[in-house]
Amino acid sequence: QVQLVESGGGLVQPGGSLRLSCEASGIIFSIYTMGWYRQAPGKQREKVTAITSGDNTNYADSVKDRFTISRDNAKNTVYLQMNNLKPEDTAVYYCYARFNSVSVWGQGTQVTVSS
Repeated sequence: QVQLVESGGGLVQPGGSLRLSCEASGIIFSIYTMGWYRQAPGKQREKVTAITSGDNTNYADSVKDRFTISRDNAKNTVYLQMNNLKPEDTAVYYCYARFNSVSVWGQGTQVTVSS
């Protein structure tokens, strides 16, 4: 019943943009911190960004000024707008929802940045 479904991944050229979506069901969406992690081949999972229920945001240094997280509580959806994409952004991106000790994870969506 509790589920996060990511969409919007794909192949994009360097310098391009992509918008990821994560739609949640089965939780009281508005009270959860939402965010994104990513994992590239051979690397540790990296926290990309998060947005709290009060719309406070944070970003990894590697994506600052390029990525923007936002949420639409009416749609139970969090977005990740990714601009000026670089090859090093290539990874599987995972959406998560967290409230206290409760965490929910999506299955991930592949983002590939390549010429």
